[in-house]
Amino acid sequence: MATNRVLVTGATGKQGGAVAHELLNQGWSVRALTRKPEGEPARALARLGAEVVAGDFDDGASLERALKDVWGVFAVQNTWDAGVEREEEHGKRLARLAREQGVQHFVYSSVASAHRKTGIPHFENKFRVEETVRSLAFPSHVVIRPVFFMENLLSPWTLQGDKLMMALSPTRVLQMIAVEDIGRYGALAFERAEQLAGREIDIAGDAVTMTRAAQVLSESRRRKIEFQQTPIEAVRAQSPDAAMMLEWLERVGYNADIEGNAREYGIPPTRLPDWARRQAT
Repeated sequence: MATNRVLVTGATGKQGGAVAHELLNQGWSVRALTRKPEGEPARALARLGAEVVAGDFDDGASLERALKDVWGVFAVQNTWDAGVEREEEHGKRLARLAREQGVQHFVYSSVASAHRKTGIPHFENKFRVEETVRSLAFPSHVVIRPVFFMENLLSPWTLQGDKLMMALSPTRVLQMIAVEDIGRYGALAFERAEQLAGREIDIAGDAVTMTRAAQVLSESRRRKIEFQQTPIEAVRAQSPDAAMMLEWLERVGYNADIEGNAREYGIPPTRLPDWARRQAT
């Protein structure tokens, strides 16, 4: 087993891609799991030195092949792609197979506040995956829990022409994180595996209102963008799960220790204006 070989799931997605790039930049041996090894994102990783392998969370045999002779695993699943029940199945299946295959260090990307009994389906299922990871007694494991992605501000559901749309009140502060920072924390979880073993870390980079976010996007894109609050019932009609999350964010919200994490882990948080300027170039 190569002691620096890490299997990164979701390697052509946001979180997995950020972790894979950060690990490759640091000289790790990365095995990148993807359902589409022939796609350009996978080919780009291969050009950077990753070993790209085909795999599917619904196909246990493909996961067993991908897990062969790896020291560590970065595990992330996608609720919006798989649905709540299948995402949980995927997370638990990968963790169990990783333990059977002798993986030494397992890093699971959950969601911020998963442990706080939010009642949100796609938070609760991730916490159950966390519990499975803990119960398997890997030699070491780390759970990272990111908040709302800054990248979501640019999705077609959120940024619609000159309107930034979300079902939060204009004065509600929302913690958010740049995906590149998730990559840094993910890589750190391998780099400092022994020191961080057993840690569960909620991570964020900034905390702003949607009104402020609209101002930041206006400045970076040099056009007027205004925040418009989406009626929660409109969200509920499309996704009851998403509506429950937004209602919880309005009522309670994340509580990651942004400044404390920066001091303890040495990762400077990416602030929204800096992130937005980079997106606009």
